[in-house]
Amino acid sequence: MSLNDTPSGERLRISFFGMRNVGKSSLVNAVTGQELAVVSDTLGTTTDPVSKAMELLPLGPVVITDTPGIDDVGSLGEKRVKKTRQILNKTDIAILVTDITRTLEKPEEELIELFKAKDIPYLIVRNKKDLVSSTESDQIKQDETSASFSKVQNTIDVSAEKNENIYELKELIGKTFKPDENPVKLVGDIISPNQMIVLVIPIDESAPKGRLILPQQQAVRDILDAGAYAIATRETELEELLKKMNPKPDLVVTDSQAFAIVNKIVPEDIQLTSFSILMARYKGFLDTAVRGAAVIDTLQEGDKILISEGCSHHRQCGDIGTVKMPKWLTKRTGKTFDIHTSSGNEFPEDLSEYKLIIHCGGCMLSSREMVYRMKCAEDAGVPFTNYGVAIAFMNGILKRSLGVFPELQRLV
Repeated sequence: MSLNDTPSGERLRISFFGMRNVGKSSLVNAVTGQELAVVSDTLGTTTDPVSKAMELLPLGPVVITDTPGIDDVGSLGEKRVKKTRQILNKTDIAILVTDITRTLEKPEEELIELFKAKDIPYLIVRNKKDLVSSTESDQIKQDETSASFSKVQNTIDVSAEKNENIYELKELIGKTFKPDENPVKLVGDIISPNQMIVLVIPIDESAPKGRLILPQQQAVRDILDAGAYAIATRETELEELLKKMNPKPDLVVTDSQAFAIVNKIVPEDIQLTSFSILMARYKGFLDTAVRGAAVIDTLQEGDKILISEGCSHHRQCGDIGTVKMPKWLTKRTGKTFDIHTSSGNEFPEDLSEYKLIIHCGGCMLSSREMVYRMKCAEDAGVPFTNYGVAIAFMNGILKRSLGVFPELQRLV
């Protein structure tokens, strides 16, 4: 997979924030080397967040987003500001663009406090360097009274108009983000070289034509990187495959929708889990998902349940979120529920009316955004789980499916 093909959920997200007419769009164009954003002297030219996937060394694949001014006015302006704030939930590095000819204003100080509250690494980029002399620039820094600004280490003066210090800005962005020295992998960190891993991949009406979905692709790559062997099959051929395998596989990973069938086929002495459970750990919310699934047996008739997906796709007659999951919930509990759904970037602000949130694996969302959604649920006192964990629980095999993570079995 080339860098251009890197999924959005696996890209570092760099977002540019600031007030109107500080030159955010011009700066984004300078950094990307493309006319990504419309530039104008008119206030509020950027009306919606605009994103561009690209490679930015030394960080690699990134998504760069230009946002509307945080000080936009009117009812439409309020909606634009709301969208800007939502971008924060998926931002890995925040760039606050300011006007070098003035000191920080209240909306900018509020943004800095938001960056801190959300623990987002950030830079302050003072644009329009071409409009002041170096002496004036230094004087503005000395006169700056904002306590927030005075504590910022990563500050740089640039001119988007003259393309000045843009290279230095890119270098500074690269130094600002500190990658995890021991990153969690989907499966590669729980297997050993020369182990045999069977991947069960149903090919039905919901399977994309001519390709595998992201978690399946990612698992194959992880297994190869670990020096192990990846063997893929459908659930219809699994039993015959296992009869032919000698020695037996070390781990079977299945699509969650086939959990019940695969569980009956795979002997108890072979570890079994699902792509969705692995994805929950990879995105950082598996323990929360395990606790959330236990709530299913306590649900009452008519309770509101939110079933949410991170991607937007054409829903088919056998769609897991709108068709299969509600049926499985009713089969498990003997009750019917008030099912609500959301997809893509849409996620309800008010979660208090729900008794449970069941989310997809989140392969198209960044870890930061998945954890944000989980925390929103926790703040509202709503249990949060995902497809794979919920399906394993409803089939009575959650404990077995967590065998690869012994530290979590105590939660079952």
